[in-house]
Amino acid sequence: MSRKVLFWVDHAMSEADVSKTEEQLMAELEAGTEVSSVEAHPDRKIKRHTRRPRCGSGGDVAETANVPAPKLELKYGKNSRRSRNIYGRGLPKKGGAGGKGVWGRPGLSELAETEEVDERDPNYDSDSLDMDGNVKVTTLMPVLSVEEFRAFAAPIFQEYFLNSDTDDAISSLLEGNIAGNRHSVVSLIIEIAMEHKASHRELASVFLAEAYHVLCFQRDYAKGFDELLENLPDLVLDTPDGSKVLGKFLARAIADDCLPPAYLNDYKGKVECEHARNTLNTANTLLSMKHGLARLDTIWGQGGATRPTKSLSREIIMFLKEYLDSGDVHEAHRCLTELEVPHFHHEVVYEAVIMALESLSESVEDRLLKLLKYFADALVITPEQMKNGFFRVYEEMPDICLDVPPAYSYLERIVYKCDREKIVLKDVVTRLPARGRKRFVSEGDGGALKGYDYVSPYV
Repeated sequence: MSRKVLFWVDHAMSEADVSKTEEQLMAELEAGTEVSSVEAHPDRKIKRHTRRPRCGSGGDVAETANVPAPKLELKYGKNSRRSRNIYGRGLPKKGGAGGKGVWGRPGLSELAETEEVDERDPNYDSDSLDMDGNVKVTTLMPVLSVEEFRAFAAPIFQEYFLNSDTDDAISSLLEGNIAGNRHSVVSLIIEIAMEHKASHRELASVFLAEAYHVLCFQRDYAKGFDELLENLPDLVLDTPDGSKVLGKFLARAIADDCLPPAYLNDYKGKVECEHARNTLNTANTLLSMKHGLARLDTIWGQGGATRPTKSLSREIIMFLKEYLDSGDVHEAHRCLTELEVPHFHHEVVYEAVIMALESLSESVEDRLLKLLKYFADALVITPEQMKNGFFRVYEEMPDICLDVPPAYSYLERIVYKCDREKIVLKDVVTRLPARGRKRFVSEGDGGALKGYDYVSPYV
């Protein structure tokens, strides 16, 4: 089945294409000649009916006339910077860099330009260029003055005395520009350690040994000790035994190979200050004694985790006995703090409970429980350490019972008192060991049965 296709022909024709005038058309009408519709009405368009070939018929496909697209009028003015493209999003042209009186997008010209290096330029520096000729950019840090360095390094040393991390302290100091203050590292840490306890002085000696050839060099150690010997009269005002303490630091530095032994010989006969002479004499004596270098490793004593457990146990038993005589809990607190063994505080609980069991005295028991109550409230002994101390007693109860037969009944009373005073956790009460209560009859008791908690008057 064919379909009709309409072709519209534009009426615009040139004068040469018009074949007949109006007079000729009127003459033809009078003569009876048929006039076509186009000739009668030249303004009308011609309609042609044709058949459309079927698909696959092999006929020629009719050509479609190109219809011109209508022109759309934009609403933008002639000076508008918006895009004239109808398919755009209406954004400014060239990113807002176009238009009259505009020099371009800011920074575009600067980035596009390539700076040429002129070797004849008086400001030309060949050291600032790398192998490819590009300029090398380095970060420069200002050199710290003496006051700025002390303000910068003092908090680092204070933190080091708390965490004992030598590597962290050295890396923190290397973050600042201490090129001209390396000797001040030696003098400052010794000044701070002289006002602290022996364990911090040991940490200062360890730091000086670890910082050798990493942070400071031999000349820096010599200059630092020279500065300390010069300022020793002022240091003695804060630390009365400062001359002896500085002598120990000097001897320990020589033993750790931070300074040569000839450093002491350079001062012979050249020192006028009495405190400085005492310092040099102390260092010389410590180095001259038999096995002096080996003994200098423990010049500050064994403190904290380096002390043997047997030595710590003796110290704990000693201050517990002193407390039973004086009843001064603050002195006991001071003695426990000086040991610097928070990981070993369960030994205090263990020794206190053993003393209470062996004393068979309720007054001694109450006094020791008062001390444990003070330590628990002040958080000197943590609940975990308190629990570990009682658990150690539980494990050794079979051996303790051989020396103290009524130990189980006394232990039960101690634990219940601690629970009532909120000294121990509930785990300590629930895990309280219970020995089977044997009942027996003694001669002369008239057949009365006695429990295992019976205490003989002859004990």
